[in-house]
Amino acid sequence: MLSPWLLGAIGITAGPLIASLVLSLTDYSILGSTEYVGLANYRAVFEDPKFFTSMGVTLTYVCLAVPLQLALALGLALLLEKGIRCLGVYRAGFYLPSLLGASVAIALLWRQVFKSDGLVNAFLSIFGMPGRNWIYDPDTSLLTLVVLQVWTFGSPMIIFFAGLKEIPKNLVEAAIVDGAGYFRRLRSIVLPLLTPMIFFNVVLQTVGAFQSFNQAYIISGGTGGPVDSTLFYTLYVYIVGFVEYRMGYASALAWVLVVFIGALTAVQFIMSRKWVHYGDQ
Repeated sequence: MLSPWLLGAIGITAGPLIASLVLSLTDYSILGSTEYVGLANYRAVFEDPKFFTSMGVTLTYVCLAVPLQLALALGLALLLEKGIRCLGVYRAGFYLPSLLGASVAIALLWRQVFKSDGLVNAFLSIFGMPGRNWIYDPDTSLLTLVVLQVWTFGSPMIIFFAGLKEIPKNLVEAAIVDGAGYFRRLRSIVLPLLTPMIFFNVVLQTVGAFQSFNQAYIISGGTGGPVDSTLFYTLYVYIVGFVEYRMGYASALAWVLVVFIGALTAVQFIMSRKWVHYGDQ
């Protein structure tokens, strides 16, 4: 008998993957007849200006959000590792945004916070600073989504914190005896021993950032606006598939993203050989 896990893997993961791969070779549109078109959809991807726009927006978002999020997570993990009262309360409080960050409710809340009469402009007005319509200004709309992603730092922070707890105390104590200051110990002992966790978080958060959808959909009203400034790649795939009913082309777009993320992850693994240090090395 097939185990429930295997049934789920075939029915929920492998089945749709194969179906989308087959659909990417057709002009399937839900409403009309389906015709095999070979690689025409894939050729059309690289002649589509919206493809380059959405990929550019997504890459900008990933390059800004992931480093800032991991830097904040590492900084707070180092702070918590120093030992403070009510540590469990702080850990739970910092982790909570990670549970809520991708939800529709938080995206709606974010939209209220950054609109023209929202909380951010009210705060700036206390200091006499002019506000702006952060969401509907193409210069700042993507920035609001970056801030939302950075805010969900709890998950990588917990991983960093667990890694810090595994660092042998005798190494740190020996460095203190030798006169090494905090930043010297951080650079020469803590960060090198923490590189497996840093690498794990980089891969995990990068893949997650490329798949971001809810935030851009809610804040832009499902359009990727203003002026395509929040047109995430996944949002563009949704628009092509479920608004324009070009399912075959949307499947091709999705597979291009899968291949791109797979190649990027492979590059990250290859480069990790030069800077990630494991205990047995």
